[in-house]
Amino acid sequence: MSNIPETGRTPRVKIRVIVIQILVFSLLLTLGGRLWYLQIRNGEQYTQEADNNHVQQVVQPAVRGSIVDDRGVPLADNETRLVVSASRTELLKQPDDGKAVLTRLAGVLGIKPKDAVDKVRLCDAKTPKPCWNGSPYQPIPITDKATTQQALQIMERREDFPGITAEPTAVRSYPGPVGVNAAQVLGYLGPVTDKEVAASEKTDNPLLRSDSVGRAGLESEYDQQLRGKSGVTRYEVDNLGRVIGKAGATPAQAGSNLVTSIDSRVQAVTEKELAEAMKNLRKQYDSVTGENYKADSGAAVVMDVHTGRVLAMASNPTYDPNVWTGGISSAQYTNLTNKKSNYPLLNRATQGESAPGSTFKVISTSAAVNAGYNPDGGYPCTSSMTVGGRVFKNFEGENFGAISLAKALEVSCDTVFYNVAYDQWKKDGGINAKHPKDWFFKTAHQFGLGKKTGIDLPNEVSGRVPDRQWKQAYWDANKAAWCKDGKKNGSYVQQIEFENCKDGYQIRPGDSLNYAIGQGDTLLTPIQEAVMYSAIANGGTMYQPTIGKAVVSADGKKVTPIRPKVSGHLPDSKKTISYINKALQGVVTSGTAAWQFGGWPQDKITLHAKTGTAEVAGKQTTAWLATYTKDYAVIMTISQGGTGSGGAGPAVRKIYEAMYGIGADGSIDPKAGILPKPVSALPKIQSDGSIDAPELKPYKAPKKKEPVGPSAPADPNASEQPAEPAGTGGGTQQVAAGPLATPARRD
Repeated sequence: MSNIPETGRTPRVKIRVIVIQILVFSLLLTLGGRLWYLQIRNGEQYTQEADNNHVQQVVQPAVRGSIVDDRGVPLADNETRLVVSASRTELLKQPDDGKAVLTRLAGVLGIKPKDAVDKVRLCDAKTPKPCWNGSPYQPIPITDKATTQQALQIMERREDFPGITAEPTAVRSYPGPVGVNAAQVLGYLGPVTDKEVAASEKTDNPLLRSDSVGRAGLESEYDQQLRGKSGVTRYEVDNLGRVIGKAGATPAQAGSNLVTSIDSRVQAVTEKELAEAMKNLRKQYDSVTGENYKADSGAAVVMDVHTGRVLAMASNPTYDPNVWTGGISSAQYTNLTNKKSNYPLLNRATQGESAPGSTFKVISTSAAVNAGYNPDGGYPCTSSMTVGGRVFKNFEGENFGAISLAKALEVSCDTVFYNVAYDQWKKDGGINAKHPKDWFFKTAHQFGLGKKTGIDLPNEVSGRVPDRQWKQAYWDANKAAWCKDGKKNGSYVQQIEFENCKDGYQIRPGDSLNYAIGQGDTLLTPIQEAVMYSAIANGGTMYQPTIGKAVVSADGKKVTPIRPKVSGHLPDSKKTISYINKALQGVVTSGTAAWQFGGWPQDKITLHAKTGTAEVAGKQTTAWLATYTKDYAVIMTISQGGTGSGGAGPAVRKIYEAMYGIGADGSIDPKAGILPKPVSALPKIQSDGSIDAPELKPYKAPKKKEPVGPSAPADPNASEQPAEPAGTGGGTQQVAAGPLATPARRD
């Protein structure tokens, strides 16, 4: 028996009972509050969420709008194919994550098992492509080229292929009318990512996990208009997943169609002539390097000079845009992205930067006139000049005596522009300039250089005007490396680095000389040249270049024109523009391009041109040819392609001949021409919203006779002279901008 009195236990028992009662009461109070919160305060929300747990969504993809040319011919369209897809969710339920299923599937489709497995991997920083960059809950296409027999084999053996479907699906296709490629212009589609879905939720056209979006080119730039809106049907299901009713539906809305200014036949001819020019150059010997020209990449642009609309844009190397449809293989992706293939995904017309060479001299001429130099003054075209202890040569030591700026443009005399630039540099205060006028830099910016043109294509680059601001920023970024590696008596590059270490932020006389002839650190893109030469052609108006011409709704009832936009005006008077125009006519009739345009009907279709041969350190020269008529500008550039006239001349001539219908004898038949004048009207839109497209036949050039005009050596580039690398620094290097002869200098 316990010795504790009964009276001692009673208070403790009571305390325990009271504590238990308090705890029970608190728990009941908490539970009651929670029930009130769930059933009354947020009851409607949770009821809705519970209802949604019994609703399944079925997505109907929207039909993507077509991209058509200026006549309505489809450049990007849709076609129905048998698509075999894999559900990653279902595959992961397999013991081996679906590898056995994918291996069997590969056997049916006749592909490598690794290719099938790779396609269902999710992309991340460590996973090489190909991989799936879309939602992991979205069916992943394995192929869009399945045969009916393969599809039946898969669907009849469902037990062997869990998570695999084979069904007709509308897929994007690029039909390539009359041989058109236009891969870099059109772009391609890719699966939407979870991040993109989340970012689009607050927009008026949110993305669904099943959507594909434009990843490059026009497909990307006009994705919102082309994509449309997917439809969603919501079904009520019971706890066993059986459909018990329809909860509602939102119908799919087809995307709008994009009418472009691209002309399929002009595009096909431009692509063909650029490719042929590069192919021919690879057979020609470069006496400077002792090997054939590499001609490793190139671009061409055809533009309407009065609107800025792009009629053709070619980039080489290129690829088949249909390679992305249905999923891309590992080998295909590697070919598109490695150095060996020279990155065919790049659009060299808008993303390819290089020194413009002598095509830049129209800007130097404008700068000189606006700075007060007499355009008709006698400027010495000497064989060379010495500045800063370095000799700056004219090509092959040619000496034309005292000539005008127009004649200097015509024969592309470097020393005329050297002298003017050097004189202006001194007037600006030289090395210690305090308040320089900087006419040459200022004029380049006024011509639209150093910034993007604003063309309706993604990822355009801006080029470079190496003015004082750029020079300072470049010095700040590189000073440490120059001071570390530079040597006073080292190699040429080390000597330049030694000079730059001390005062590389300064504009030296050599910088000004190089800049005046389009060398040194100046960079342009072909689309920038097309804009500035079009402005010279039309009297001084610069247009923001466009490819889109109109957006047409799927039913055809709403047409939204994309009108030309003025982006600026040249800083020249009508007199100066007329002066430059006349000089550039002379380039064709008796100057550096004359040997390529003998027999041209200049009295009927006046052609203007400027040739350019730009040096690149460690590589062969870059060929540039900028031309225009009263209607069109045609720009072509070929990397490691020799001289401008020799590398691009024949190709540019053939493009004009095809457009205007110029025969082998110089006669003109507009009916035989592809585009004797620009097309301003939109194609006919049918009552059902479809766009009427004519049937096109590929252009066939007439057989050519030998051109009448100045004779030329079999190897027009054979007399090129080596020079010091350009663009490596202080501007004290030797520069040669191409051959010089009368009347057929090969620049």
